Parts: sequence; C-alpha cells; structure tokens
Amino acid sequence: MTARKKQKRKKLNPTRLIIFLLGSLMLISALAAAGLLLVSITDLPAFNEENLIPASTTRIYDCNDQLVARIGVENRTQVSLSQVPLHVQNAFLAAEDHLFYEHHGIRIEAIVRAALNDALRIFGQERNLQGGSTITQQLVKLSFLNQDRTFKRKIQEAILSFKMENRYTKEEILTMYLNRIYFGEGAYGIQASSQTYFKKNTSDLTIAQAALLAGLIKSPNNYSPYQNLDMAIDHRNQVLGNMYRYNFINEGDYQQAKAEKLELNSDHNVNSYPYPYFVDNITEQLVEKFGEEKVFKGGLKVYTTLDPKIQTYAENAMANQSNFPASAKDSNGVLQPQGAMVIIEPGTGEIKALVGGREHIYQRSLNRATMSPRQPGSAIKPILVYGPAIDQKGMGPASVIDDAPVTYHSYNNYSPRNADGVYRGLITLRTALTHSVNVVAVKLLMDHVQISNAIKFAARMNIDIDPTGPAIALGGLKQGVTPLELTAAYAAFDNHGIYNSPVSILRVEDYDGISLFEAEPAPRRVMKETTAYLITDMMKSVVKYGTGTGAQIGRPAVGKTGTTDEGKDIWFAGYTPDLVGVVWIGYDIPVKMPQSFGGTYPAKIWREVMSQAHQGIPSHDFTKPEGLKLVTLDSKSGLKPGPNTPPEDMVTDLLESGTEPTKYDDTHVLVEVCATSGLLPNEYCPERITRVFIKASNASPSTIDFDQRVPTKICDVHGPDSSIDLKKDTVEDIIANPVTDNNEQPVDDLFRMNHGSFEPNSADIDG
Repeated sequence: MTARKKQKRKKLNPTRLIIFLLGSLMLISALAAAGLLLVSITDLPAFNEENLIPASTTRIYDCNDQLVARIGVENRTQVSLSQVPLHVQNAFLAAEDHLFYEHHGIRIEAIVRAALNDALRIFGQERNLQGGSTITQQLVKLSFLNQDRTFKRKIQEAILSFKMENRYTKEEILTMYLNRIYFGEGAYGIQASSQTYFKKNTSDLTIAQAALLAGLIKSPNNYSPYQNLDMAIDHRNQVLGNMYRYNFINEGDYQQAKAEKLELNSDHNVNSYPYPYFVDNITEQLVEKFGEEKVFKGGLKVYTTLDPKIQTYAENAMANQSNFPASAKDSNGVLQPQGAMVIIEPGTGEIKALVGGREHIYQRSLNRATMSPRQPGSAIKPILVYGPAIDQKGMGPASVIDDAPVTYHSYNNYSPRNADGVYRGLITLRTALTHSVNVVAVKLLMDHVQISNAIKFAARMNIDIDPTGPAIALGGLKQGVTPLELTAAYAAFDNHGIYNSPVSILRVEDYDGISLFEAEPAPRRVMKETTAYLITDMMKSVVKYGTGTGAQIGRPAVGKTGTTDEGKDIWFAGYTPDLVGVVWIGYDIPVKMPQSFGGTYPAKIWREVMSQAHQGIPSHDFTKPEGLKLVTLDSKSGLKPGPNTPPEDMVTDLLESGTEPTKYDDTHVLVEVCATSGLLPNEYCPERITRVFIKASNASPSTIDFDQRVPTKICDVHGPDSSIDLKKDTVEDIIANPVTDNNEQPVDDLFRMNHGSFEPNSADIDG
C-alpha cells in the first residue's frame, strides 16, 4: 500500500504543470511591467513647452580656451505648414509615419514592425525606411528625452506623445517637426535644407527633391548626396516607392520622379568654420560619445588641444601648390595628389594640428589624416626593425649587417632590392638607416629580430601589423597606417620611450557647466629610454646626411623618409624635442608619382610647418639618458678593433652600457697577394705584398666593397697559365691562416677613439 501511494505522488499532470508555469510567467511579467510603468511615470520628464524651442549649439575651444567654432550652428528658417506643398508633407509622412493623421501619438503595430525590421537588419534584410516611432514620438524624443534605447524611455515617449497629441493639433505637430529636424550639411528644418541642397524654397520642391530630403532624416551624415550620392538616391527611391504604395502619388508621378535627374546646389560648400579638418575630427568623436542630437543641439562646451597657429601653418602648407607634384582635379572634382599632416606634442599626446587634405570640401570631406590607412614605406623601419633590434637584441648604431643580395625561398623567393640598385657590403645600422638601405632592413628583421617580435614591438605603439612576410620591413603592410597612427608612434621615440594615445578633446561640459567627459592620460613605457635615444640619434643622421636633408630647420631635428613602390605613397616622419610631425602625399586611389620621394615634397612641407611652429621656442637638443657610452668599434664587424683594423674602418658611436662587444675584430685579415694583379700569387709572381682584406665567405660581386674582400682567384698575369682558379680549400686555408704582423696584441680602444667617428656620405634616395 505504501509503495502505491509513493508511486501516485510521483505522477504529475502535464497540462496542469504547463498552465501553472504559464500563469506564473504571466503574473511575473505583469508585475514587472507594472513596476516598469510605475518607475517610468515617476521619472517622467516635465512637459516643458520651452523644450520645443531648439537648444543651443555646441562650442569648440582651442588650447588657449578661445572659441574657434560652433557645431550645429542652426541654419534654420521657420515656415508655416501653408508654405509647405502637400506633396512635400506627404513625402515625410510616407518616409516616417503614413498614418500620422489616424493615430493618437503611437502605433502598436508600427512598434512591432520596427522590432521585426531590427531583426531583419541583423541579417542584412532591411525592407523599408519606416521605423516604430511616429512623427509625434520623434518630436517628443527630440524635445524631451535622450537617445537611450530602453523600455523605460519608450514608455515615457508614449506617455508624452499622448500629451503632445492632446495639447496640439496634427498640423501644429507636423509644423514643429518639419521646422526642427536636422537634414545634415548644417541645415535645420525644411526651408534651410531646401536652400542647402537645391538652392530653392520649400514651396518650389519637386516630388523627387522632397523624397530625397525625407530620406535624409534617418542618418543625415551617411545619406547626404554630397557624401554618398548612390545611397542618397537609393533612399529617395524608397521614399518614392512608399508614396506610391500609400497612394500619395499615382504611378505616372512615381515613374517621373524616379527618372528625375538629381541637380544639387553646385555652390554649396559648408566651409564656413575655421580649421575644418580638426573640427570634423572633434565632431566625429563627440557624435560617437554623445549622439548627434546632443552634439548638434545640446549646447556642449568642448575644450580641445588645437593650436590655431600651428594648424594655420599646416593648412597653408597643404594649400601651397608648389609643395606638391603636378596636380589636377579628378572626375569627382577633388584635387590630386592629396596630402595630410598631423602634429603632436610628444610629452602629452595632444594633437596640435591635423589636416586631412589640400582643400576642405565638406560634401566629400574624407579626413585622410585619420581615415585613410596607407603603405608607410621605409617610414616604418624605426618602428618595426631598428627599434626592436636595439631594444630586444642588444644591437646598436654600430652593429654591422652585410648589404648584399639575398633571397628568401620560403617566401616565394622574395629578394629585396635597394632603391638605388647599389649594394654597399658590410655597413653599420646607422649607415643603413641614414640611406634607407632596404636589404639591411629585411636581413635585420629576418635574421635578428624575427617577424613575431617585430609585430609585438609595433603593437605596443598601437601599430597593427599582419605577419605577411619579409616585405613588412619595407612597409609592405596589408592594412597600412594612418598619418595619425604613425605620428603617435614616432612620438614614443621622442618621449623617451613612453607612448601616449593621441588626444584632441581635453574635456566636455554640458550647457550648465557640468563635466560630461575629461581625458585621462594613460602613458605607458613601450621601449627602454636608451633605445628611444639611440633611434633618435640615428635618425639625426638621416636629416644631416641622408635621405631627409630636405627637412633641416636649423635646430636639432630627426626624421625618416618613406617611399613606396613607384612613389604611390611618400612620407616624412620627424620630430624635434618639442613637436612630432608626419606628412603624407599620394592619390586617393594610388597612382604612380615618378621622381617623388619622401625626402622631396613631404620633407619640404615638414620643414615649412615646423620652422614656423618653433618660432619663439629656444633651440635645444634631445636629452641623453644615463646608461649610454661612446665606444670605438670596427665598422666591418661591429666588434672591438683588432690588430688589422685600418683607421678608415673604425667608427665611434653610442651604445647601451652592457651591450658593448667583448671580442676583437677578426673580419680584417692580412693576405699576401701579387703586387701586380692584386690576386693570390702563383709561383711565377715576381713581387708579392701583404694587404688587409675583409674576410667574408659569402662575398658577392654585386657589393661595392667586393674588391676589399679576400681574392678568390690566383694571379693570371704571371706564368704560363693565365686562368688558374684557386681551389676552395686553398682560399679557406689562406683565410683561416692569414699573414699577420709581429704585433699580436689588439689595438687599444683609447687609441681608436682618437680617430673620430664615421660620418656617412651624401644623401641617397629612399627605399
């Protein structure tokens, strides 16, 4: 009996269980909804009619707290509904709320449809322009609420919409809406937008023109015909389709409007504010942080890092035709080639100037300083190759690499070439960087640094590199870098190895002075201080003697040129102890620029701007940190001078203490040769001499120091056989057992110091 009772208790009725669970769920949902409704009503904003009046515009201040621009200066002209033709009104109803005259502020089915549209949009299947908000709701949101997408805000929006409908007529609501909404290009309200886009009054708009304006409302910046013509026309046609579908126009009007050619206001050029590229960049950041409504209408006060003097110098240099190769406008009316420049204060990361093009055409205002990653060419070498070689591998300016032909078979037989076609043989890193020697950069990356370490080092400075192969040492990147990114990275070398993320907005306050945002500096060390100084000192040679001599400004300055294949992108990146600047020149769609190099036009612009920017700043040198020492080394081996090191092959340079070599040079060897031919002697040579040669088993005839290498052939001038080749083992035996003098003791370093340091030769073209 007990077992049966237990079995009976275990048996449950599924129907009753489902009803119980559903009932519980409905009860919980009802309680939650009631609670949310109560909270929404309790926290409901006051229906203040003053909010229906457009708010103040955002003000932008420079680094001296001087007002320089206003965002959203409301180009607005109020019109009555009688001045707005019926087909213009209907265009907005079709786009936003075709049942405007039938509802009482909200439409439940529209909210459901909007939810479905949101779901479809995730899969790229958005069907129409209409959302879930009625025109009344949109006006309420613009006037009383924020942009939060929460149930609470939607409930409040619905309640206020009912109030709006009870207080105002449909005609009054539509009038306020058409006069308030933002259309992009600085135009607020239907009349200002008609003038801005078509240079005509609202009363003269065609059906097609009205549909285009109605299609802008969703995203004025993205759908502007001045910025994206195809997208604007596509949205215009969707609005026309809605007008036809909802019987606002007949089929004939629909077909005629779709076929109408779009004739925009050709005189439109919203460039009425100063420092447009800098202000554009500020605007983009503000919109991302606070949303368009708050930025364009919220009366914000924005304090920036802009230095108006330096910004003006940069803008003037970009506008100077003589600073660019031969130029012409492309099919879109944009001057080509284009350019960009960024100037940063290294100690803070503050952007002092930012110019994203040679001319600011708002309708096509591509900000090349921040939006256009390009191939950096050799300007990437200090970041990707020389920096990690010194910081991680203990190398220094006097370390030696053989500039000779090489092929990397595992990378599709990649063979780097020097831009001038010359191979210099055994040279120091300083010489290689000074003359932008490509082969050395690739060998340094592949044989010493390794690609993975180089990528990690660059990532510390927010430079993202794809591990594509050896060509990254020469700037062959998949994504490229922007001028702003490169400037911030170079600033780390200037700032003793400390990286600051670039900043242009210091703080933002609302209309009442309450702080909404304040920049929080987050400096981080990305390399040793000694590394930063050694790279800086090496790049001094670039400006003094190498590819960057065109950037000399009469005070301590360093830099690096960059030129990609066929001159499609040309760069100069440089700095002083006070400012860092990067200049880029190239076509928006890459085009060859023959005889254009980083050391020509970009260096010229850099020199022009930096010379002016440093007016009033006392000249001073870079601060050398502790932990560095001057050492005299053999310039063919990078080791301590040995007994056979000739004076001309000694170089005095800096290196980090503790990294100095302990071995003596064994690259220079004494070898006996025929006095006449200079080749290894045979038994018939009447006179023999002993000379110093460079020992190198992989010597290449392509290098300019090949005649300094140990000969590999026997004299063919004397004796009966004029073409005797020395056998390999004989050559190796001579190299292994060279002739020496009686002094086996290495030359003292102090003596070598008296010979002075190596000075590179005249400038060469960049790689």
